[in-house]
Amino acid sequence: MSATTLSETTKLRDTIARIGKSLFDRGLTFGSSGNISVRLGDGTLLATPTNMSLGELDPARLSHITVDGQHLDGDKPTKEAFLHRCVYCARGDAGAIVHLHSTHSVAVSILADVPPEDVLPPLTAYYIMRVGKLPLVPYFPPGDEKLADAVTAKIGTAHAVLLANHGPVVAGKTLLDAQYATEELEETAKLYLLLKDRAIRPLTPEQVEDLRTRQK
Repeated sequence: MSATTLSETTKLRDTIARIGKSLFDRGLTFGSSGNISVRLGDGTLLATPTNMSLGELDPARLSHITVDGQHLDGDKPTKEAFLHRCVYCARGDAGAIVHLHSTHSVAVSILADVPPEDVLPPLTAYYIMRVGKLPLVPYFPPGDEKLADAVTAKIGTAHAVLLANHGPVVAGKTLLDAQYATEELEETAKLYLLLKDRAIRPLTPEQVEDLRTRQK
C-alpha cells in the first residue's frame, strides 16, 4: 500500500465529512449514530469522532488512530473504532468502512426468521454486485469488544455483515464503494420488508452465479 500524501489525506477528510452529511441528510443515520473510517497508505486510520453527528463532521477534527487502537491526533475516536479495526485486520482489501443504524436494515436485523448465514434474498442484480452475501452477527451490547471476535468470524467470507438488533457494517476498497454498498443494502432491506408477506421471485442461483462471474 503506497503512502498517502498530505493533499490526498486532506481530500479524504473532506470526503468523509461530505459523505457523512449526505447520509445524515437523507435519513440513513440520525443523532450521533453511525461511523465511518478510511485506511491510509501507512496503515493508520481516519475515523469519525465519538458522540458526533455524521451531519456535522469537521474534517480537521477527525480521529487519527493506529489499527491497534492508539490515538494519534484529532478528537477521541468513535467508541466502535474496535469494530472497524477488526474488519481491517480481517480484510486486507478493505480501504474504508461505513457502519450505520439505518432503519430498514436494523428492522431486518431484529426479525426472528431470517437465515443467519445470508440474511437477505437476492432480490436485484445490484444487491448481488454491491453487497453479495450478508451474514448475521449475534447481538452484543454497544461497546462490547466481544463483538469484534464475532464480526471477525463472519467478515472473512463477506465484505458486509448485519449486527443483530444494531445495524450493518460494510467494507469497501474505497469509501465510495462502501457508501454505495451500504445504500444498496438499505434499499434491499426496505424492499424485503415491503414484500415480506407476498410471494416473491428472487434471482435464481444460476443468475446469482452469473453476476458473480461477471465481477471477476
